[in-house]
Amino acid sequence: MSSNTHQNSAGFFGHPKGLSTLFFTEMWERMSYYGMRALLVLFMTASLQEEGLGFTVAAAAAIYGLYTGAVYFLGLPGGWIADRLLGGQKTVWYGGIIIMCGHIVLAIPNESTFFVGLMLVATGTGLLKPNISALVGHLYASDDVRRDSGYAIYYMGINIGSLIGYFICGYFGESVGWHWGFGAAAVGMAVGLIQYRFTISNLGNASLEPENPLSAHGAKRAWQVIGAVVVLAAVVAGLALTGKITINPVVIAQYVAVAFTLTFFAYYGFIYFAGNLTDAEKKRMWALFLVCLASACFWSGFEQAGSSLNLFGRDYTDRLIGAFEVPASWFQSANAFFIIVLSPFFAALWINLGKRMITPSYSMKCAIGLIIMASGFLIMFFAAQYAAQGLKVAPYWLITTYFLHTVGELCLSPVALSAVSKLSPRRFAGQMMGVFVLTYSIGNIISGLLAGNFDPENIQELPNLYLQIALFSIGIGIILVLVGMKSKVWEKGAEDDHIEPVEPAEAPAKTIS
Repeated sequence: MSSNTHQNSAGFFGHPKGLSTLFFTEMWERMSYYGMRALLVLFMTASLQEEGLGFTVAAAAAIYGLYTGAVYFLGLPGGWIADRLLGGQKTVWYGGIIIMCGHIVLAIPNESTFFVGLMLVATGTGLLKPNISALVGHLYASDDVRRDSGYAIYYMGINIGSLIGYFICGYFGESVGWHWGFGAAAVGMAVGLIQYRFTISNLGNASLEPENPLSAHGAKRAWQVIGAVVVLAAVVAGLALTGKITINPVVIAQYVAVAFTLTFFAYYGFIYFAGNLTDAEKKRMWALFLVCLASACFWSGFEQAGSSLNLFGRDYTDRLIGAFEVPASWFQSANAFFIIVLSPFFAALWINLGKRMITPSYSMKCAIGLIIMASGFLIMFFAAQYAAQGLKVAPYWLITTYFLHTVGELCLSPVALSAVSKLSPRRFAGQMMGVFVLTYSIGNIISGLLAGNFDPENIQELPNLYLQIALFSIGIGIILVLVGMKSKVWEKGAEDDHIEPVEPAEAPAKTIS
């Protein structure tokens, strides 16, 4: 692992100067990502008279799920490109440029270019996100005790950026014009790129070159394959835009969800059966499987924030404060706010429990997070009943739901990443993190398919939708609690393997993303 030569302890809150470069780059990138994402479903479902796309909720939610799922999935080739071809610094730079171009395309008031913009943003994010997270770790020596606090500072930049994005892009998108909101996201990414280029020297030689470069011949072949994939994507997009082929987003989302799930099982099974694992490693793989199950279920509910909960805020929530109508997208900022407020408490929670000899299994902790998240949908079940009666509900229903979702996220998300680093067989640690990232993609696509059942013309069905999500998630959580009593035994001995924690490829929510 390359490490930075600039280890000035007075650089950025007692950390290397490079942390400030990555902090502000990530802050502005997250501003653009979450700001645009908050508008996505609202724009797609807005009528043509409102300058939207007029898509059905089912189509818009499926596109939303495919987009957010692709963001996480593309982090896998994005990390590979950095490790084998470009190095982290260049990959982050080019990824940011592609993201900015995607937002610029989205800012063009032309329906035919909308999907091109989405593809560019997803591709650029796949290049930038995993590598900028890894770059933070590369700033420190392996025995540097500042590493964990450095990530804590870095993650704070993520949440600040998301707050800025929700408020700025949300306001411009809903109050001025949708494309103004997308344009604001492009400006945010541009600011991040400018400061990255002017302060890149702070990174020194951290991931300046590929960690495991291909041979010249191998690199040439890799670029040929990448070029072929880009051309294929461009051809398919061109055929779809010209009407030569018809793409049903709901059907595509269903097939992709199945494909990602089969890929997960195939790769997981390959490592389990063909990885020459010891009996102890196989037991820990079973324990890790429970964590992966919890993760996929969790994100399928949590990611309703940008789809069905976003639409609920727009259509059925009283947003008037005097003469000012609060943009619906602003409600999503509650998650980032609660993350900032609650993170210090949860950072100390498991440590203090450990001091009292209370150490639940990883699956038990994740099950608790899943159940708490599901309880938010019980809140929405009652709110939706009022909405079904034709009433506008008070904002505190959504705020309470986001609070519970955030608590669940803080219980599950960091714990799940820790589980991957500790329970994975050491020689497969990097690959297992990649396999785990698939649970984010699976959860996001399923979330989009679930949100597609939100029918504005049949509001009476909405309470049942939220109740089904709640009961299913609680049921999975209860099963994990019961099995978790056994998984504590499976996890035994993981601490003795001294597995060095793997830098997260991408963190789905703002605790770790």
